[in-house]
Amino acid sequence: MQARSALFDLYGDHLRPKGGRAPVAALVKLLAPLGIAPPAVRTAVSRMVRQGWLEPLRLASGPGYSITPKAARRLDEAAARIYRTGRVTWDGRFDLLVLDAPGSRRDRQRLAANLSFLGYGTLDEQTWVATRPAEDVDLLLAEAGIQFERFTAAHFSGTPGAMGVVRRAWNLTEIGQAYERFVADQRPLLAAVTVRSSDEEAYATRFRLVHAWRTFLFRDPQLPPALLPERWPGTAAASFFDRHAARLRPAADRYVEQCLDAGNRIARQKGR
Repeated sequence: MQARSALFDLYGDHLRPKGGRAPVAALVKLLAPLGIAPPAVRTAVSRMVRQGWLEPLRLASGPGYSITPKAARRLDEAAARIYRTGRVTWDGRFDLLVLDAPGSRRDRQRLAANLSFLGYGTLDEQTWVATRPAEDVDLLLAEAGIQFERFTAAHFSGTPGAMGVVRRAWNLTEIGQAYERFVADQRPLLAAVTVRSSDEEAYATRFRLVHAWRTFLFRDPQLPPALLPERWPGTAAASFFDRHAARLRPAADRYVEQCLDAGNRIARQKGR
């Protein structure tokens, strides 16, 4: 698990509801059970500050970091999709982007990841499609310096043609198999955490569960049911995730509170 990715998960799943801020000592302590060393945490924090996701602030207990408005928007959107709080509907319209792809491979990969996160799939190197428009896509492309045109395409006659577009843009077979692997991989890890397990163990296991589930934000556009195959594996995987994430939440929250309190004490001691 990379430190930067883990920090996104930590802020989004635990710290955002608590104001989106924490002392450095608490960040280090909260990522330790995941095998992430303090230098990696500090390096990742510095990188996220440069990228505009975090900003330094002085807390009563010492130095810390808070999410920026940009990060808050991204984390809130991710949380809504992780926990499926919104009903997925479709009005028969596709959002189409025709853009000039960046020249470097690294920039193309970054752009593809960001568009995938927003729910877009690719029809070819320049054309991307989504079943619902993303509010941040114009800002994303403008910040990346990408020239683009945007269209709305309406579909009026049944779903076979629309499903053809979907299957060109996304490999649903591959995504479905990934959901099945997710359940198979997580089941034994979750079964090992019982009421006799420590809060730290429950926290670490739940963190890895959410981290693994979060990867689907970049591969599954959460298509409307009308455009999905029958017996879609993602439905059963979502139920599995929801059940275990809720089961481990109380113990995980207790551990987070413990670390935040300990981090505050450490920061105060260093400031004396």
